Amino acid sequence: MDEFLTYPAPGFHFAVYFNGLAPSPIDLSFQSVSGLTVTIETEPLNAGGPSYLHKDLPVGLKFENLKLKRGLKPTPSPLTKWCEHAFEDFKFKPLDLLIVLMDENHLPLHSWKVIQAYPCKYDIGEFNAETASVVIETLELKYQYFKTIY
Repeated sequence: MDEFLTYPAPGFHFAVYFNGLAPSPIDLSFQSVSGLTVTIETEPLNAGGPSYLHKDLPVGLKFENLKLKRGLKPTPSPLTKWCEHAFEDFKFKPLDLLIVLMDENHLPLHSWKVIQAYPCKYDIGEFNAETASVVIETLELKYQYFKTIY
């Protein structure tokens, strides 16, 4: 396949796989995924006084929290049970995730492996009698790092 036919990659067809949870089609689909963000942290280097301040030097990496949004499910799933275990029992079981961006034929275009993720925030969206909107649940995960898989 010509690489230019799929450039730029569409961002609306994707799946998230949780390694270590029972497979559930409910837990693959999300409205949105964000937070695959890494920043190089830097510090200035002082080399002998205020007039010898060097440019910032890299000292480490900072990874943003991963945010997964989807419509609220009517029954618990393996993913929501994993979250409840953390929030209700304060017991954490870090899991690796695989986020796969797919083309129109459901073939992977790009994948990211998220290492040692655990829930750090859970948000249930607004209930509003004046709109006919879907209730959105947002799951926020901390993780050690992510890497691109080709």
